[in-house]
Amino acid sequence: MVLPSLAALIGDIELDTCLYNASGARCTTAEELKAIAGSNAGAVLSKSCTSEYREGNPSPRYYETILGSINSMGLPNEGFRFYSDYAKQHKASSKKPYFVSVSGLSFEENVSIITQLSHETGIDAIELNLSCPNVPGKPQTGYDFEQVQRVLDAVCSISERPLGVKLPPYFDIIHFEQMADILKAYPLKFVTCINSIGNGLVIDAQTETVAIKPKNGYGGLGGDYVKPTALANVHQFYRLLPNQIQIIGCGGIKNGQDAFEHILCGASAVQIGTQFMREGTSCFMRIAQELQILMEAKGYKKLEDFKGKLKYI
Repeated sequence: MVLPSLAALIGDIELDTCLYNASGARCTTAEELKAIAGSNAGAVLSKSCTSEYREGNPSPRYYETILGSINSMGLPNEGFRFYSDYAKQHKASSKKPYFVSVSGLSFEENVSIITQLSHETGIDAIELNLSCPNVPGKPQTGYDFEQVQRVLDAVCSISERPLGVKLPPYFDIIHFEQMADILKAYPLKFVTCINSIGNGLVIDAQTETVAIKPKNGYGGLGGDYVKPTALANVHQFYRLLPNQIQIIGCGGIKNGQDAFEHILCGASAVQIGTQFMREGTSCFMRIAQELQILMEAKGYKKLEDFKGKLKYI
């Protein structure tokens, strides 16, 4: 029996399976990246990196609930040179695409990092994070549309690697339209929707305290909390952007049906964050199998058979 294919295409980059890790979840160290490479994930995505090593926010900075997670990590990472150097190790031992996430703390830092990463042939694509909500004193670029244009003007003119952006969640229809008008003016290969929903608050009723330490307990929500918002963002940008810009779905994917819904809304591939934190690399195989079972029951042989074909009533 031939199982349905989960193969995906992001620009010209082929993925054996459409499932891979979201940046931020278990992808900071070489050991964590190697674990993803050795799993059933279709690609390996690094932690969002800055120019230099960052310790990040004080702990506790990540907390799980039944419905998902809250975090205020503060961009802990090894610095972009580490993830650039790791590309050589990765290519020597794995055929999976290797993507690097970039989240400079300023316009100049993003331009500098991407300029230098662009010359690294072991990197298959760069995901520019315009949406980190958990660095005190730093606003999200993705909500400043003029700054988004300024950044994209600069990085798209210098990047020699396929480039995509990770966006924050949008909630107003006009903001979807305004951002789409900006994005389609640039040679982007993909758009990842969404990063966590910023400035949520989770409380431990037993201790009467906030669940995480940074920012007096405020942090980014992930998991089931964000899935409806993630699906809305995936579908809106799928509708508004040209076909050559693929949509990567991210938010609330814990089983095969969740992945199916993201693809039905228009995602070409999906990233897994909270569930990967909870379950480890085994989640990629389990979710892939569940997605294939669901596709088989519906008579779908490949993702294109249902991608973006959400029906309205």
